[in-house]
Amino acid sequence: QVQFVESGGGLVQPGGSLTLSCAASGSISDIYLLGWYRQAPGQSRELVARITSGGSTMYADSVKGRFTISRDNAENMLYLRMNSLKLEDTAIYFCNIASKPNLWGQGTQVTVSS
Repeated sequence: QVQFVESGGGLVQPGGSLTLSCAASGSISDIYLLGWYRQAPGQSRELVARITSGGSTMYADSVKGRFTISRDNAENMLYLRMNSLKLEDTAIYFCNIASKPNLWGQGTQVTVSS
């Protein structure tokens, strides 16, 4: 039922940083797991980071140490801070319920290129 709108993507050089935002259409305080996913052309969608309602986080090995997921339950927002970006981080990024994803939004394109 809740819908998500991603924003903040763009073109960035390798080693650069970018912060993605995800606005939920309804309350997220009662959603235990929220996550950021990404999908590159010809590849499946993968979960890169997730966060519990209490703020506990988990990351895929590919982004561990470089990405930081956070949430603002009061504002119904989810964020992904991306540092030390690599070429392989290029993908469309989506946010959704991590335990059982709802309908997918349009995502936001992140392109890492020199």
